[in-house]
Amino acid sequence: MSAVALALAAGAVIGLALGALGGGGSVLAVPALIYLLGFTPVAATTASLVIVAVTSATALSAHARDGHVRWRTGLLFAAAGTGPAMLGGALAGRLPAAVLTVAFAVIAAAAALRMLRPRTSPEATVAVRPGRAAGAGAGLGAVTGVLGVGGGFLAVPALVNVLGLRMRAAVGTSLLVITVNSLAALVLRAGTAHGLDWAVIGPFAGAAILGAWDGRRLSAKLSGSTLQRVFALVLLAVAGFMLVDAVV
Repeated sequence: MSAVALALAAGAVIGLALGALGGGGSVLAVPALIYLLGFTPVAATTASLVIVAVTSATALSAHARDGHVRWRTGLLFAAAGTGPAMLGGALAGRLPAAVLTVAFAVIAAAAALRMLRPRTSPEATVAVRPGRAAGAGAGLGAVTGVLGVGGGFLAVPALVNVLGLRMRAAVGTSLLVITVNSLAALVLRAGTAHGLDWAVIGPFAGAAILGAWDGRRLSAKLSGSTLQRVFALVLLAVAGFMLVDAVV
């Protein structure tokens, strides 16, 4: 199969994840770019930020129309992460590829396990404390910059478990956070973009955008708890594969 065909297939799956789950795009995009398309870890993380930023911005508009975006919480969360994301982006190019891969897998697995834990209280919308939102956003921004992820696979658990948002609101709000964090991290990665294969990234991003629209429609047909379990299981599978590959 040609590189463009692989890019189209991978992009469609990643867009579906972003549109339906509000995250998981970059945690799937990075392995796809490395293992299917032959990108180096540094190039893959930069390309992933480009793809996820464009796709998330597109999916955000659809979720906003459905009323599933908590703008104030999302902007505070994202603003707190902008500086750390830029610093992390500068640090990423200095780290060994193996360190990036293992760190990526460990954090993905931890987030998945947290989401699979049963909640002690039913889903409910609670008042969000600005300090808690800013703290969680800063930590997520740092991870976004270093690992080249939009942060949705961590933003959704944080918005649900730390800030108490309903799953559907967390999905929509995470897309706002992903877009802002991805753009911030890209600012300091501009120097690594000149060697990217745009003939592959373009079709990848285009397919992801189309997939995101289908994902948003899919999310409307599934319960919040089902979305949460699916999201967590996908994360665990990807994390396990990357850890095995890095160690073996």
